[in-house]
Amino acid sequence: MKITPTALPEVLLIEPRVFGDARGFFLESWNQQAFDAAVGREVRFVQDNQSRSGRGVLRGMHYQRAPHAQGKLVRVSLGRVFDVAVDLRRDSPRFGRWTGTELSSDNHRQLWIPPGFAHGFLVLSETADFLYKTTDYYAPASEAGLAWDDPAVGIAWPLDGLTPLLADKDRQAPSLATTPGF
Repeated sequence: MKITPTALPEVLLIEPRVFGDARGFFLESWNQQAFDAAVGREVRFVQDNQSRSGRGVLRGMHYQRAPHAQGKLVRVSLGRVFDVAVDLRRDSPRFGRWTGTELSSDNHRQLWIPPGFAHGFLVLSETADFLYKTTDYYAPASEAGLAWDDPAVGIAWPLDGLTPLLADKDRQAPSLATTPGF
């Protein structure tokens, strides 16, 4: 497995070894020992989630506040997405900065987003199946969001003329200046 820090060094791009031949491919999508070594500490995941979305769906920017802050290990098993993390740790020198990368069923990349970061993605293919592991359970009272289009953050979404399809909570999410953050 290859680990590459992103522009936000705590957010890691993980590229598993892929073994392919005429029959298809094999990869190890999860290994506790290898992951813990990559992030430098033991991480316990408690929940796996999957979503399916169509082209132009933008989900995010979501996070959970303490005491249920979540780390996420995300990947795509079908299709392509542009995946984004934003640093919401108010004491961080990178507060309000973002990083983004394409995750797809072809490149097999994963992204580790630790607690303290908002997360979202834009579907680039006709359909995408998005899978993620979380370090805490979903807790509605701790759920929070950040405006996907906040100019103070300036995420360069690859919309290519698309108008993103948003949930009501994503349309109404607060700006960086007013989001609770960490």
